[in-house]
Amino acid sequence: MRTAVAAFAAGLGDERWCVALSGGADSLSLTAAAAALRPTTALIVDHQLQPDSASVAASAREQALSLGCIDAQVIPVQVGTTGGPEAAARTARYQALDTARAGAPVLLGHTLDDQAETVLLGLGRGSGPRSIAGMRPHDPPWCRPLLGVRRAVTVAACAELEVTPWQDPHNTDRRFTRVRLRNEVLPLLEDVLGGGVAEALARTAAALRADTDTLDDLAGQSLAGLRVAGALTVAGLEAMPEALRRRVIRRWLLDGGAAGLTDKQIRAVDALVVSWRGQGGVAVGSPLRDQRLFAGRRGGMLTLHTEPVGNMKNCARA
Repeated sequence: MRTAVAAFAAGLGDERWCVALSGGADSLSLTAAAAALRPTTALIVDHQLQPDSASVAASAREQALSLGCIDAQVIPVQVGTTGGPEAAARTARYQALDTARAGAPVLLGHTLDDQAETVLLGLGRGSGPRSIAGMRPHDPPWCRPLLGVRRAVTVAACAELEVTPWQDPHNTDRRFTRVRLRNEVLPLLEDVLGGGVAEALARTAAALRADTDTLDDLAGQSLAGLRVAGALTVAGLEAMPEALRRRVIRRWLLDGGAAGLTDKQIRAVDALVVSWRGQGGVAVGSPLRDQRLFAGRRGGMLTLHTEPVGNMKNCARA
């Protein structure tokens, strides 16, 4: 654990950092390794989804201080419902961590096993190579130094440190997709394929991430030559290879205010270029509450415009 965190720290210039601590084995052992290297503040998000959540958070705070953290903060949050319980809890957690970090990077306890589960989720949902590429080791301000470490190592580290990690009952609840992947799907794949599946999935993520980063860089360079007063020239897009064209479209949509883009939405906008039949605009994700964001085609250009919520005439849903 210390070797993994120290290797990550070597490429990180900040003098202090925070660690997101749930009290589980992954984040608890990460907290111990981090506190041994740099001034560390533990950030403990209390999702308030279980009756004893406050006592669990208080216990994690005590453990963090005993492991050498200079500070430990408990942050209660209200979890919404958007996207389902897992997504809503994740959204609330990241927002709370981002607010509390005070400009410092935040270490997250995601392990190689978590990466393998993420790749399987992306494969099952057909959400494209960006999803299968998994989690980034460094996606400022988020840092994941344990993506090459198995979960069993974090459990063993806690035993060596003589600290007792919290056993989250949600981690055995079959209602959650990740729980079933962890406890049913991955063990079956390991058995059928003779082992090494988690490591193989993590290697797949790393390879795809390198390819995706390269294509994203090329897309950024291409976008400047296609943009005219905020719109994109269709002729220029038509001449591009499919993988590059869709990344240019994605970058253009994000620059135009889109949020929460899905692979389906990007493909629908791409169809305005390669399968043009005079169809209406495509609704894409947007943070605006009273306005909808649409991509459309007009006069050989892809354009973006907003319409009030409820006005869906001549527009295709995506």
